[in-house]
Amino acid sequence: MDGMTEEELRIQLADFYHLVSYLGWTELIFNHISVRLPGEDHAYLVNPMGLHYDEVTPENLLVVGVDGKLLRESDYTPNPAGFALHGVIHEHRPDVGCIAHTHTTPISAITMKGFDIDHDSFYGAQLYGRVAYHTFEGITIYDDERERMLESLKDKHVLVLRNHGIAVCEADIPLTFFLLWTVQRAAEIQCAAGAIPGPNNALPEEIKAKCAADAQRLKESASFATLLFDAMVRKMKRDRPEFA
Repeated sequence: MDGMTEEELRIQLADFYHLVSYLGWTELIFNHISVRLPGEDHAYLVNPMGLHYDEVTPENLLVVGVDGKLLRESDYTPNPAGFALHGVIHEHRPDVGCIAHTHTTPISAITMKGFDIDHDSFYGAQLYGRVAYHTFEGITIYDDERERMLESLKDKHVLVLRNHGIAVCEADIPLTFFLLWTVQRAAEIQCAAGAIPGPNNALPEEIKAKCAADAQRLKESASFATLLFDAMVRKMKRDRPEFA
């Protein structure tokens, strides 16, 4: 996000919301994607309460602080369920610029079963060593859970919320979208493989570590994530001209 203006971030974040809707990862008016604003201490952009992701625009995104309270006047209000998770990460993880939270069916199914994310698939192997887990405490609206979620996440970039869903965080919007897509694909394949009788073909630990290291190198090439994000935005806008 270095060098990006607030206007550019607003456009890119609105595109991220629309992509999540386009790909079928929304949860009615719930869940959040947030991005840190440059030049403002711990301030971030997030969706207004009561709007579907399709209705998010660059103009109606809210500016809030880590306590979830509005920092700039708006006709909309923030969702209180967003501040606990997003606020505490933005406040204490300076390496994180963007956070996305979803409850898709395969991800939620895995968290409900109590399974860890399986690292034996092509996508799961890329997440090896990057996943943290947090025990379910109810709807994430209580201030006292903030520190426990942060302690669960530590320095990881994927937080599996047991019996709940997933939160992923990265340095910028394209990297966060890339990571969210990787976790979603890993969960889809894990659920599909679990429905087939017989054991999975387990990968050696050194191969998992190698895949994760290779994925890290791809991550460090910011152009790779940006190329992916921009290509998906172009496809979405061709298919859904209302997002153009």
